[in-house]
Amino acid sequence: MVVIRLARGGSKKRPFYNIVVTDSRSRRDGRFIERLGYYNPMAAGQAVKFQIADERLTHWIGQGAQMSDTVARLVKQAKKAAA
Repeated sequence: MVVIRLARGGSKKRPFYNIVVTDSRSRRDGRFIERLGYYNPMAAGQAVKFQIADERLTHWIGQGAQMSDTVARLVKQAKKAAA
């Protein structure tokens, strides 16, 4: 099954997450199919906290990919903030 989830990056105590499309059997930070965007929970000031390619997200959901709970929550919050 194909899933859209977060892959952790960054240093210790400074998390940075890539939003990736991957096979559900691969490791959290392992091989992925495509990078859709990122989430930076430590962003301060004018830095962008969340960014995702909406057209690619809809493409993968149309192909049957499932979003993780966290990614679904972030996307919902971003759409609510944009409206």
